[in-house]
Amino acid sequence: MTSASEEPAWKQRAVERSIKTAKLRAGQRVQRFLDAAQAIIIEKGTTDFTVQEVVDRSRQSLRSFYLQFDGKHELLLALFEDALSRSADQIRAATESHSDPLERLKVAVELLYESSRPDPMAKRPLFTDFAPRLLVTHPVEVKIAHAPLLALLAELMEAASEAGELRDDVNPRRMAAMTMQTVMFIAQSSGGNDDATVHPIGADEVWDFCSRGFAG
Repeated sequence: MTSASEEPAWKQRAVERSIKTAKLRAGQRVQRFLDAAQAIIIEKGTTDFTVQEVVDRSRQSLRSFYLQFDGKHELLLALFEDALSRSADQIRAATESHSDPLERLKVAVELLYESSRPDPMAKRPLFTDFAPRLLVTHPVEVKIAHAPLLALLAELMEAASEAGELRDDVNPRRMAAMTMQTVMFIAQSSGGNDDATVHPIGADEVWDFCSRGFAG
């Protein structure tokens, strides 16, 4: 028996079901906007598009767009976060075929380097155009977007530490953050006409450089 101050059980169930349905539909609308924006970026090879183009491509309304996003910046940020999250998932999957903790960490570092390098044949304006601007104007958002990659490296670093494969004085999470930033900076700085471009730095060299800072 319910008290006078409590909602009837049937009413609670109806409200919960309604909320669940609304969340599902909102998620579907968001994904349609993201898919539309991604298709436009691939076609144009740039992030130079309008909100109206995204709305038209998604076959949804402008009102619906602004119910999901504050504007174009938030849409691009969502795409950027999604791309980094998928990258973390792919790297994690690749490490799972190895049993040795340090080898798993090596695989992750080398794949992170390869996936972060500029590819002249692949148009990735989210990373070549949007991300550098975002780093300057919204550093906190960049940190949040990289959280899945940092979490993965920290997890692998901690496993290697527990296996006794890191130096005793290493803080796994701090070292994971420094390693991620170092690897991505080297990768993203590999464009140009200098010797590092003519004779590109290999993933094995990056691992060797980084691992000297933490491996036991």
